[in-house]
Amino acid sequence: MLDSAIPSTKSAAAASPATSLDRFAPYVLSILRIMAALLFMEHGLAKYFGFPAATMPPPPLFDLEWFAALIEFGGGVLLTLGLFSRPAALIMSGEMAIGYFMFHAPQGFYPYLNHGEAAVLYCFIFLYLVFAGPGPWSLDALLWRKTRA
Repeated sequence: MLDSAIPSTKSAAAASPATSLDRFAPYVLSILRIMAALLFMEHGLAKYFGFPAATMPPPPLFDLEWFAALIEFGGGVLLTLGLFSRPAALIMSGEMAIGYFMFHAPQGFYPYLNHGEAAVLYCFIFLYLVFAGPGPWSLDALLWRKTRA
């Protein structure tokens, strides 16, 4: 009698709104990866090509800023496509951590006051992608699926 009053875990889980959203999680991960990479790539585009707007002259060849732009542009392209996603995300996360501590943290402790919120967010989004992977909408997923079959 008591068993009939308590719904089974399968039916309770099937009715749960969280469970119905869980099926979209891998695809939202891919969307997060693509959008973060495109926004990050804008920084490299602006530094190298002045697009969408030149906020400063192009960095000198092999300067620290030149390498940062290379990581932002090249890593942004790779991560947008989902190709070599984990290594690219690791390098991009490291760049943002270094950038934060070199340029923002000396201006003050709080990211809001030192204008480092974007650097912190990029750092942790990319670090998450190192462990979560690129999601199903990626060249990595396509290539790994073909090699397993």
